[in-house]
Parts: sequence; C-alpha cells; structure tokens
Amino acid sequence: MMQHKGYKGCFEYDDDSDIFHGQVIGIKDIVTFQGRSIDELKLALHDSVDDYLEMCEQEKKSPDKPFSGKFSLRLTPELHSNIAESAALTKTSINSWVVEAVENFLKQEKINKHSAI
Repeated sequence: MMQHKGYKGCFEYDDDSDIFHGQVIGIKDIVTFQGRSIDELKLALHDSVDDYLEMCEQEKKSPDKPFSGKFSLRLTPELHSNIAESAALTKTSINSWVVEAVENFLKQEKINKHSAI
C-alpha cells in the first residue's frame, strides 16, 4: 500500500502483462494507476491523485475524502447487548470500547504477520 495526500493506493502485480495495477481505496470515485516498477507506480499514484484533485477543482466538485472515520455497523441484538455490558463494566462508551477492541485486534494481527515472516 502507498499513500499520497491522504489517499491510499493498493496494487497488485500482473505477471502476464509484467505491470503493477493499482487503485485508490476508500473513495467512491475510481482513481487508478499503473507502472512497471515500484518507482513508476509511486509516481503514477501521485499523478493520478493530483489529476483527480485538479479535475474536481475544475468541475467545482468536492473530491471524495478517504475514510471519514464514521461507519455503520449491524450487529445481532445479543452481540450489541454484550458490547454495551462490557463497555458499562469498564466505564467507557460503546464507541470507545469498540475502538479499543478493534485497535487491539489490529495490533495482534500485525504481530502475527511479523511472526510469520
């Protein structure tokens, strides 16, 4: 994953075409980039994001912002109740409890990925 101006791009290598293809993630608009090397790919991401922002400005359109920090989540009533109970026991809000749980999960995932290498 690479970043430019807060926009994140994911990419993969196409062995048949001998080229990297990427797309900016976390926005509704489609912004793509490609390159034959990592350096070309980085430059292409920068160019694509800059072109996207310039196009939005010319069209007087607000560019999609990557990840607002808000998302809706559907849970079973039982899970919702369990989370609310755990949050109350730790004297935190449901939001704070879920944020901490997700952060802990992601930290553990990162540890597990590094251990597997």
